[in-house]
Amino acid sequence: MVSLICTLQDHRDDVNWCAFSAKLLATCSGDKTVRLYNTRDFSELSFSPLEGHGYSVHCCCFSPCGQFLASCSTDATTMVWSMATGEIEGVLEHPGRSPVRICAFSPDSTHLVSGASDGSLALWDFPSKQLRGTSCVSDTTMVACSFSPCSQVFVTGSTYGDLRVWDLHMNQCHAEKNAHDLGVTCCTFAPNILSDSQVVQFHLASCGQDNHVKIWSINKMSSGAFRVQLLHTLTGHSAPVLTCAYSSDGQLLVSGSVDKTVTVYDAVSFYCNTVSMFNFYMVPLAFRVFHNVFFFMLQKNAVLLYTLNQHERYVTACSFSPTSPLIATGSMDKTVNIWKVEDGCSGHTGKALPGQSSLTSCQASTSTGRSKLLVSDWSEEDVSMWLLEEGLEALVDTFKTNNIDGMELLSLNKEMLASELHIESAGMRSKVLRKVEELRSESASSGVPDEFLCPITRELMREPVLAADGYSYEREAITMWISTKNRSSPMTNLPLLTTLLTPNHTLKMAIARWRMSQ
Repeated sequence: MVSLICTLQDHRDDVNWCAFSAKLLATCSGDKTVRLYNTRDFSELSFSPLEGHGYSVHCCCFSPCGQFLASCSTDATTMVWSMATGEIEGVLEHPGRSPVRICAFSPDSTHLVSGASDGSLALWDFPSKQLRGTSCVSDTTMVACSFSPCSQVFVTGSTYGDLRVWDLHMNQCHAEKNAHDLGVTCCTFAPNILSDSQVVQFHLASCGQDNHVKIWSINKMSSGAFRVQLLHTLTGHSAPVLTCAYSSDGQLLVSGSVDKTVTVYDAVSFYCNTVSMFNFYMVPLAFRVFHNVFFFMLQKNAVLLYTLNQHERYVTACSFSPTSPLIATGSMDKTVNIWKVEDGCSGHTGKALPGQSSLTSCQASTSTGRSKLLVSDWSEEDVSMWLLEEGLEALVDTFKTNNIDGMELLSLNKEMLASELHIESAGMRSKVLRKVEELRSESASSGVPDEFLCPITRELMREPVLAADGYSYEREAITMWISTKNRSSPMTNLPLLTTLLTPNHTLKMAIARWRMSQ
């Protein structure tokens, strides 16, 4: 479920762009200002609005660390602002003094690129604020730009309708002509990188005047050449699509359109965990690049999850928060809407309600294959009834004293029984563990989709997170694994390149929908 939580109405002209950092939201407008909000309560910062541009501000973006904000304008400048003080840290004048329509940081904060109305591009060394290189595509306007997750290449889109891949030497590596009929309006890389010994693959979303959102694979071959392949064409809008953005985990894609709607897609596949997709990607990328039929047979279509209809005019901007399940959308109606992406179970405590414990316990105990969903939802009373049914009545008071509910029951191990529950009898501990293991086995075989189970615990995930190995895990389980297993992947046994864990909101919503259907 996606719900509107607030509407910001401070701009006096069209909202052109919005961007999140970990703690802030930035919006810019035709009213020449950039406004900043605290994402805790969306109160405006004391030094907002930022008033340095002489004309309309077309785009704004945070540096990856969130310490700086870049904004570009018709006044032919890209300004860099301090997020600590609101002061101007630098003014980058675009070569040729053409109106600047787009700007983007590299994920490693080393570079900033800006694109202008005359088709020119400027690549800046961000730490020094010095111009590193320029290039130009004649007879067009640069309106879209995004860096790859590795920071080594970037893609631009123009009113000519093409997508172009550039390296950091401003060499054009590939041109995808007529990517969107009548013009590209926005493009954005997914955060994930897929690679083997022959190919490095990225995914890119783009949108345009043809009413479509398109998903592309951008493949860098071992030879250095680039191949671009269209994967999906999304047709959820009925008018030109002006903006699109991926969530920080790459699982959701949002877009906004002239039809005044916002669409939210499952960017991987419906009810498809990253685990399943990663297993597919373990097939050599080179094989898939050159065997398109095989590739398309295995790819599933992105699924339209939600259509939001709160804006009164064209939707011109959208952005996901990198740290919380929030979406910001901006419009020509001068407003910015803040949406919360929920898992569908808000208000549910995860335990049986009073008066339902006996029924739930009885259903779970007497079924030939207990559902993990029911066991994990057991209350303390349900656990007590289970102990009685299993001949473990001597432990009822101990379990009650320690507030053992269904979730805690499934997580019990030998050490916990001895040190925390103080069960002295080794025979009793063994019996409890044997019964708990039977419960887990019955739960695992009760029809729960495998992609909803944590690969470590084999239990239904409640807080799924995406790790660097491409698999999703229960947050508590993978956090404990990383702290004790020298940062190796539980699935591949290879070192994790980073211990960063990204919430998998799409998987969480899919699990919630499955739970509600049971």
